[in-house]
Amino acid sequence: MRGLIRAASLALIAGAATASSASAQAVPKFGFINSAAILAEAPGRVEAENQFKAEVAAYQAQLQRMSDSLQTMEATFDKQAAGLDSSTRASRAKVIQTREADYQGRARNLDQQMQSRQAELIRPLMDNLQKVIEQVRARDGYSMIFDVASQTSVIVAADKNLDITAKVMAIVKAGAKPAPAAPLGSTLTPRPSGISAPKH
Repeated sequence: MRGLIRAASLALIAGAATASSASAQAVPKFGFINSAAILAEAPGRVEAENQFKAEVAAYQAQLQRMSDSLQTMEATFDKQAAGLDSSTRASRAKVIQTREADYQGRARNLDQQMQSRQAELIRPLMDNLQKVIEQVRARDGYSMIFDVASQTSVIVAADKNLDITAKVMAIVKAGAKPAPAAPLGSTLTPRPSGISAPKH
């Protein structure tokens, strides 16, 4: 859960600070929220988290199969190396090096894809939260709403009466679930030769 919420908090722009409405008030009205607390209870969060975990597990299993295959090749080569002629030994060593490079490249690629996938899965929740924040800001006449959960936040102390987290959370929880992210599939880069797709 922390991973998805952290990703959302980082991407949420400082509490949706937006320009005040045309009917600007003489005295600005401010409020703040804790987006992490809201997202932790947002409809659809559990489903997004479970889907992400399942996809990560599938690709970790794929990497484990590649690693096991590579280790088997290395162990076999070590046992047979002494009895091989120099040409065969060099050829097989090169094959192992190529496989190892493929494995390292695939691991880096999957790590990048999982980071992108994490952001993709949490985006519907973030978009929904952003809409609710703007709705509350416009309805209640706030000039700005800050997010104390954002790592870019510079707020070190604030009047608790300005905390509208509960207000925003109530609207988020009462609303319909945001549309889920599309299933993992076509967004992935091609698999290296010999690597089968994970079973979902």
